[in-house]
Amino acid sequence: MKPYRYPHSLIFMIIVLSIFLAACSQNVTPTETSDEPVTLRIAVLPILDALPMYVAQQEDLFEKHGVEVEFIPVASAAERDQVITSGQADGMINEAVSTLFYNKDETQIQIVRFARTATPSSPQFFILASGQSGITNVADLKGVAVGISEGTVIEYLTDRLLEAEGFTQEEIQTVAVPKIPERMTLLGSGELDAAMLPDPLASLAAQGGAVVVLDDSKHPEFGYSTISFRLPVIEANPQAVKNFLSAIEEATDKINSDPTKWENLLTENQLVPAPLMGTFEVPPYPTASIPNKDQWDDALAWAKAKGLIDVDVSYEDSVTGAYLP
Repeated sequence: MKPYRYPHSLIFMIIVLSIFLAACSQNVTPTETSDEPVTLRIAVLPILDALPMYVAQQEDLFEKHGVEVEFIPVASAAERDQVITSGQADGMINEAVSTLFYNKDETQIQIVRFARTATPSSPQFFILASGQSGITNVADLKGVAVGISEGTVIEYLTDRLLEAEGFTQEEIQTVAVPKIPERMTLLGSGELDAAMLPDPLASLAAQGGAVVVLDDSKHPEFGYSTISFRLPVIEANPQAVKNFLSAIEEATDKINSDPTKWENLLTENQLVPAPLMGTFEVPPYPTASIPNKDQWDDALAWAKAKGLIDVDVSYEDSVTGAYLP
């Protein structure tokens, strides 16, 4: 009896199938389970609010908590918004008012934490009067044009602080001076009778002769900044955002434990003007927390009353504490 011979075509198919399976087994590698940390790109303004981020970087806290962070320096809020909108940055320090504008049509960003807040003993924003103006108290500001940047947290705070002092809308007068350096110069020369400024620039103006008339320590619910991320970044990398905020929390604890320790970072990153170094007191930073709904609704009501937006932007979609440590 002759042995059975496999057809040539069947032998060929077996060889091809063997090669295919071998190739597939070589290509199955766990690339999707890489332990490499995610890199978060943060647009950073030269403001005191960013100090915890720089402390986290210097103290290797981002690495400790398993996230890589790249800082993208920006010179203005407009530049910050440009790099966020274009996707060149993932997160930023901003506030509720700008978040409203981002999310008026659809949710683009989410607030995940306070960056800095005013307290009864530590103001963040100030209304100052020129030393040449003769203004010495809040009542003197009635009908006086206060230099502001329109449609921003600066205008919001000016309105709310003066309203809290009993001013009517007719008694609150403002003039648009968008650039802070120009606002400070005009205030110093007396061409502006009054202006709203954030600290530490407000402290610098006061050192130069301006008079502090009102600040948000009397009404700290209005004065705050926030950390926000683009929503697609949060959805794709929730653990990285959690890790980032854990590093910020540890940095915040370090600052609050010894606020005198960080002069090198304040200088290197231009967070405090040089003339104030050595005398400026670093404020306390908020621990893990987010704006509450009343704060959000107040900013929303203000923006709608000003005609800046005409829709109700959702608090639940725009603010989340889900990633706090």
